[in-house]
Amino acid sequence: MRPTLPNIHVLYDNPAWIPPLLEALEREGFRVRLVHVNEGLVDPSTLPPEGIWINRISPSSHTRGHVHTVELARQLLYWLESHGRRVINGLGAFELEMSKLRQDLVLRRHGIRTPRTVLAVGRRHLLEAAATFDGPFITKHDQGGKGLGIHLFHNPGELERHLDGDGFDAGPGARMILQQYIRAPEPFITRVEIVGGRFAFAMRSSTADGFELCPSDACNPMPSGTDEEATLEVCPAGPGLFSPSPVAEDDPLVQRYIRLCNEEGIEIAGIEFVRDAWGHRYTYDINGTTNYNQTLGARIGVDGMGEVARYVRRTATPDGRLRPIAS
Repeated sequence: MRPTLPNIHVLYDNPAWIPPLLEALEREGFRVRLVHVNEGLVDPSTLPPEGIWINRISPSSHTRGHVHTVELARQLLYWLESHGRRVINGLGAFELEMSKLRQDLVLRRHGIRTPRTVLAVGRRHLLEAAATFDGPFITKHDQGGKGLGIHLFHNPGELERHLDGDGFDAGPGARMILQQYIRAPEPFITRVEIVGGRFAFAMRSSTADGFELCPSDACNPMPSGTDEEATLEVCPAGPGLFSPSPVAEDDPLVQRYIRLCNEEGIEIAGIEFVRDAWGHRYTYDINGTTNYNQTLGARIGVDGMGEVARYVRRTATPDGRLRPIAS
């Protein structure tokens, strides 16, 4: 008798985000096959390879020249699930991540406070929507990621000038979100990481310099010539953007997030909220392709991708042990 684990197939579009996950899966004893998604074919009569599939396709894939990735991923995920393959963050979770409007609807359904949110397509409808906001509002791409399309406006006139400028980008499908601006007394947002229905950790991300807050080490390389130990001492949250949050597993909002993930089939997520001056917490983003900052992880003693790999292990072997097969 010898132990075995199923093969792991990782659907991805950004190779820079893969090494921490690959290393964590290999430490758990998995054989990993990487599947880059941008161009390809899907034959519905062909059976997908056996094993567990992990969806790591990002809504920002088009910004890396992968303009076909999202549409191809939709078909691949449907094909996999039609043939009964186990997909972590499958089609339902993927469709939710691809639309901030859908995220708002799901959050509301679970009784979670959100900023007022409107989707508009087309210049006239954008300006009509802007006129319905009583105070400042922000725009963002409905299929977002990387802080794309986020701009702050104080009135419809400012938005109109932006729409007529050279730098305007409506994003994929020209679907734009207008959202109530929540003025935080301190310049940070909180991100809660959920893995397999369990709270992993929470962190603060500084918004002092904008909203491009990807926590991945690939997005935030350490300064040249600086070793990790020195960085932890000089800049204990990594490159200055991230720090531990006091938010804990027993927080009622965290418990709502966990219930939402369990009911909506979201197995891995980074969910973000901002607190206003009166202490109200507004949730506005669900990241399925979540990344983890390893420098911060080292400080707080949590290996994010390690948590993911251990969850995959529990999925493969629900009793926590390797399944023996005849040699």
